[in-house]
Amino acid sequence: VQLAESGGGSVQAGGSLTLSCAASGFGDSNYHSCMGWFRQAPGKARERVSTINSPGRTTYTDSGKGRFTIRKGDAENTIYLQMNNQKPEDTGMYYCAEADPWCNFRLWGQGTKVTVSS
Repeated sequence: VQLAESGGGSVQAGGSLTLSCAASGFGDSNYHSCMGWFRQAPGKARERVSTINSPGRTTYTDSGKGRFTIRKGDAENTIYLQMNNQKPEDTGMYYCAEADPWCNFRLWGQGTKVTVSS
């Protein structure tokens, strides 16, 4: 059972990045009907950035509304986080996470680093 993130990198403020996450090793594809992204900035606690549940309902942190878009991929158990008009405060490690149907998160990937310079 694992989550594999990719797509991190360095961009200047105003730029865009798209993060990808592929979940594998789950025996039941409906077992984790909620997935999401978390961010941990240097010296700060990990915070929830965005979630998407099985019916496709999405949530975003206030700072990401209007700039971030989470979506499911065509491949099963794959999600993406598109980040536009990025700001320096978006900098941090981004972790893909898997949850039960009620979005109680229980498993995180290794993370992918995002750096936004001003």
